[in-house]
Formats: sequence, structure tokens, C-alpha cells
Amino acid sequence: MTTKFLLLLGVWLLYGSFGLIATSLAPVAEMIIKDLSITHGEMGLIMGAWQLMYIFSAVPAGILLDRIGSKKALAIGGSLIALSALARAGASDFGELLASVMLFGLGGPIISAGAPKAVVSAFEGSERRLAMGIYMTGPAIGAIVSLTLTNSFLLPSFEGDWRSVMLLWSFFALLATLLWLFLPKSSKGESERDIETRESQTEVVSELIRKQTVILVLILSACVFTFNHGLNNWLPELLKAHGFSSIFSGYLAALPIFVGIIGSLVIPRLATPTRRFRILLLLCLAAFSSSLLLQFVSLHVLVPGLVLQGLARASLMTVLILTLVELPEIGEKRAGTASGMFFSAAEMGGLLGPLTLGI
Repeated sequence: MTTKFLLLLGVWLLYGSFGLIATSLAPVAEMIIKDLSITHGEMGLIMGAWQLMYIFSAVPAGILLDRIGSKKALAIGGSLIALSALARAGASDFGELLASVMLFGLGGPIISAGAPKAVVSAFEGSERRLAMGIYMTGPAIGAIVSLTLTNSFLLPSFEGDWRSVMLLWSFFALLATLLWLFLPKSSKGESERDIETRESQTEVVSELIRKQTVILVLILSACVFTFNHGLNNWLPELLKAHGFSSIFSGYLAALPIFVGIIGSLVIPRLATPTRRFRILLLLCLAAFSSSLLLQFVSLHVLVPGLVLQGLARASLMTVLILTLVELPEIGEKRAGTASGMFFSAAEMGGLLGPLTLGI
């Protein structure tokens, strides 16, 4: 296996850990509400806390990536999300759980902004589009594992202790971080570092924010994340409200993620520069349609809605990030900062989604 595919494996494992921990509260939300004696509104705030941190930490995370490189920065990000899961396991009240989730908002943006930078540094052309799709399956598969195994296998194995589940995800994230540290560096990415560090990051941000194409992508990212994070966190509870059991709701909630994995592998490869506008339009229509269909209880209507949701929520973000990092004014050396700006804007929507549904 070549160095660049080993790098892709490392990114995938870190992003998989991201998916595990980001969705870890959703399957046990009601259990935590009762255990900590908090309200649904407070739980919604907790679920949206790391998105709030993203708004302020994503741009500094992107700047950090462009200054010290993906290798060191992603290791820091992996360590922080592992610590977040560990702190969740020890939380005894609303404040402590809120703080532990906010910690995820410091490490998460380093991973989400670092992944496209690492891929852009190592891959080119159609191979890059495929690699973007592959690494985006990491958080999706992590979320599937979290949503399907928590209620059906892990909680029974841990005698109903949700804290043990958090400890397990913390261990997985730590293991992924250690493996990343032992993987070989991307020689191509390292050769650019001297150029990257000479550029004033404040000037880069100021320059990019004045570009109309960049602004358009940032606005779209906020809309996409409102849709994504709202449903990512509350979909199991919405399905339970339709009368389905906890276990069956977990399986149904995993369906759009499974569909999204397939979409992530196929749709980005089709998203050549000449096709991207049409593909983005179709994906937006899929997101709108799924929001309407998820209001129905009948599985004949609900399942197609979940399928459309999966296609939209996975592929929209991948195609938008690909569009951003391949803009002429960005390229490889500004990919970290640009990705940080992307997630900073996106998580404004990511914060509102879970909070609005929780209230």
C-alpha cells in the first residue's frame, strides 16, 4: 500500500472516531436526561454545544493546520475528541456534560478541516474526488456503529451503563490517534510547509472572505449543516415519537447513513467542475423532499424519506468542500484555512439544527 493510501486510512480512522463520538449521545439521550435530571431543551443545548465551539474554533484550527501541518494537527484533534468522550463518561450534571461536549468542539474542527487538507496534499484529479468520498465514509460508518450497536448490543453488555459506552468510544479515538502518529508522513505535503508558513493567515482570511464564490459556498454550508446536524442528533428520538421501539429506531436512523456511504463513494466522482451545479441542485431537492417525507408514520413513505436524507446529507458536504478547496484562489497551501472557514460558517447552522428540534 502506497504512502498516500496509508495516509487516507489514517484520516478515515480519525474521522470514524469523530462520527462515533459526535453521535454518541443520540441513542442514550433519554437515559441521560433521566440520569442527570435535565430537560429536553438542556439536552438539545448540550447536543449543539460542540457546533457552537466550531463557529469560533474552526478558523484557528485551519490556520493551525496550515502552520504545523496535518500530521501534528490531526494528532492533537484526535487526542481532544478522545478526551471529550472520556469527560462525558464522568459527567455528573448539566454543566459538566456541556463542558465535555464543548471540548469536542475544539478537537473536531481540526479533524474535519484537516481531512480535506491531507487529501488535497496527497491526491490529484479523479483520484482526489474518490479519496474525498472515501474519507467521508469514516464519520458515516462511525455513526452507524454508534446508532445501531448502542441500544441493541453495547448497553445490554454494559448492564445499561451509558458511561461505559462513552469510555469505549474514547478508547477507540485514542487508538486511532496513536495509529495516525505511526503512519508515514506525506512527503508532498511536507514540501509545501515553508511556503505555507510565510503567508499571513489574517491576510488570507481577509482575501478569501471577499470572494463571491467563497461566500456562496459558506452560505450553502450553513444551510446544509442545519439540515444535517438537526437530524443527526434527534432522528432516533423523532422515530421513537412515531411509535417505533428504541432498537428499531436505531436501525432506521442508520439507514440514511448507510445510503450516504454509497453516495459518498459515487456522487463525488461524478461531481466534475462542469456538473457540480446540477448535482448540488439535485441534492438540495433531495434534502427538501426528505424533510417532508419524514413527517409520515407509514414506513412506505418514511423509508424513501430516509434514503433521500442519506443521499443529501453525506454528498452535499463532500461536493461543497471539494468545490471550495479546488477554487483557483485556494488550492493546496490554503486548504486548511479555507476548510476552517467552511466549518466555522457551517456550524452556525449546525448549532441551530439540534437546538431548534430539541425545543
